[in-house]
Amino acid sequence: MKSDLLVIIVSLLLTITLTTAQTFKCSTTATCQSLIDYVSPNATTLSEIKTLFGVKNLRSILGANNLPLSTSQNHPVPAKNTIKIPFPCKCSNGSGISNSVPVYTVKLGDGLDHIARDIFAGLLKYEQIVSVNNITNPNLIQVGQKLWIPLPCSCDPVNGTEVVHYGHVVAKGSTVEGIALEFGTSAETLLSLNGLADANKLQAGDVLDVPMSVCTSTINNTSADYPLLVPKDTYTLTANNCVQCKCGILNNSTLLQCVPSLNEVKVTKWSQCPSMQCKGAGALTLGNTSYSAGCNAVCSYAGYTTNETILTTLVTDPTCAANGVPPPGSHANKIGMRGSNWSWFLASLHLGLLFFGLV
Repeated sequence: MKSDLLVIIVSLLLTITLTTAQTFKCSTTATCQSLIDYVSPNATTLSEIKTLFGVKNLRSILGANNLPLSTSQNHPVPAKNTIKIPFPCKCSNGSGISNSVPVYTVKLGDGLDHIARDIFAGLLKYEQIVSVNNITNPNLIQVGQKLWIPLPCSCDPVNGTEVVHYGHVVAKGSTVEGIALEFGTSAETLLSLNGLADANKLQAGDVLDVPMSVCTSTINNTSADYPLLVPKDTYTLTANNCVQCKCGILNNSTLLQCVPSLNEVKVTKWSQCPSMQCKGAGALTLGNTSYSAGCNAVCSYAGYTTNETILTTLVTDPTCAANGVPPPGSHANKIGMRGSNWSWFLASLHLGLLFFGLV
């Protein structure tokens, strides 16, 4: 009888505590990719961080942090340094948490609060570990026990626009206005997303839901990697590692630039990378540009299919048609991008190519 009463009391206390534990709002029922900061409490390596968070490929961490693909897995990470962690997110019941990862194996001397506060650097409360793992007594965990660590995340669009939700750990001295300016959003948006009524209530160590804008792209909605959401100052590998896409920014417009990946990256699922040539553009291949008769054109990534095909599309400067000049490539006018933002995208892409030094 006493034991049953104890379980009820513990459950009530957990319910009260969980209402104050930080979560990210997610009104949809969806899955997506998210990012979160990990401020390493001790000196470590990228390999150890990869293992701790259950990240399958080191290059996912390298891309999220804009580190060169040649970076070693033994690359040192000093104590208190911040590394962005990519992970899958799942939304249900009004909030989002990491989709069954990471999984932590309990070691001798571990306690739930130590795991949450120290090992995972305060990214969550120990009560959340209790909840998702259906632990009846938080004081009784076993060495070797596997625990799902539910990191906060979201898949919701923000102000009608697709974003990548980023769990940003607030540094000492930070302000809502400063964080908004750094990541290209507004203080009002941050306050609303995070349920903050007063910007002065922000505290160091808080995990703030920051919506990161993503690149405009020409990827077809039938592609196996659609939608490919790449935030600025990051890159990713796609099409079974055959294509590398990075996100740049110019005049507040984000532009996706994709090129064939380096030979040092191992191709997965396919025996080799297929052709990446644009139809009707001569020898123009993915990421290359041409200039002819007053027109600029770039061979852009449009996705891939499971039958070992990489899709490309020839994107031309809109001033060509306006001036009555045929674009480079005899069939360029037959290849295009759907959507009402076509003209805007072409103009922005041309500016972006100039910015990247490609034309």
